[in-house]
Parts: sequence; structure tokens; C-alpha cells
Amino acid sequence: MRRLCLALVHYPVLDRGGSVITTAITNLDLHDMARSALTYGLSDMFVVHPVTAQRQLAEKVKDHWVNGSGKRRIPDRAPPLGLLRVVGSLQEAFDAFGGRASVEVWTTSARGGCGNSSSYEQARGRLCGDGLPVMLLFGTGWGLDSGVIGDSDVLLAPIRSSVCTGFNHLSVRAACAIILDRLVGDRSSDARAL
Repeated sequence: MRRLCLALVHYPVLDRGGSVITTAITNLDLHDMARSALTYGLSDMFVVHPVTAQRQLAEKVKDHWVNGSGKRRIPDRAPPLGLLRVVGSLQEAFDAFGGRASVEVWTTSARGGCGNSSSYEQARGRLCGDGLPVMLLFGTGWGLDSGVIGDSDVLLAPIRSSVCTGFNHLSVRAACAIILDRLVGDRSSDARAL
């Protein structure tokens, strides 16, 4: 399988009105997404934020659980939070792989009409083949800016319920876990259930 990592993007993302904004880092996102990343065998979890104080906050959370008293009290939290790589921009995340041309960027969007999207079955097959490392981007707020989506190599199909509720705004933590399971989760139990 190709190397797979994720990036939790706080800028450029959208607010509910469609304007580009910067969102704040939340402790829950760091913990839960890092746990999902480690569970599904990802190599890294980038936290992308342009504001120095916010990056310092993320580094402080990481240090507490990886090196500090948090590790001594609950050592199981150190390995997932050890995956965190806090950077100031998407370009810095790409540079960790040698630049944008050295990584395949996959995006997600709950919005329809963002262009052609790849099914999860197609994406799973693509991950099993040869190729560049894959960086899966998750946007905070109301999702990634259209420029980021437009610059991606793969746009994954939106997560949809089979029940029409008129509501589709999962937390980024929940969307991450669902998408990782669809991409790299064990499918042997699916076959047994049929």
C-alpha cells in the first residue's frame, strides 16, 4: 500500500457564508484524528495553521502527551499524538515530501457540485497500486476552500446517509474516521456479513 498521511487544514477554509477564514485548533480534533490516523496505519498527521500562537498550542498539547505528565499518566496517548506535525501552511506539509509534485493530494467535501469525485472503491484500488505518497486533506469550519479542492489530484465522494435528513455537516473528526475506514479499513468482515 502507498504511504498515506492526513492534514487537518485550518486555512484556507470556509465559513457558513462561503468566505475564506482561519479556524481555531481544537484539542478534540488533535486527539481523535491522531487516534484514527494511528489505528489505520497513517504515517503522519499534519496540523496546518498560519497563526504562530495556534501552532504553539498544538505543539504544547503534543508535548504534554508525548513527553510530559500526560504520557506518564496515560501512556497510550503518546503514540497517536506522536504522529502530529504542526506546520504553518499546506506548502510546508508538501515540503515534508519534497514539494507538491512529490505527493498526491486527495481532498474531501460534503458539498455537492465540486466536480467529478472518486468512489471509495476506486480510491482503495488506487492506494493499493504504486505511486506517490497520498496526503488526505480535511478542512475545518465549513470545508476546504475551492482553490484547494481544485488543485487536488483526487476528490473523494461526499459522505452521505441513506436517510434523507436535510442535514449533512459531520464534525471533521467523524468524517475523518469514516473516510479512513472506507479507504483502508478491513473489508473481510463485509464479505462475511453478506
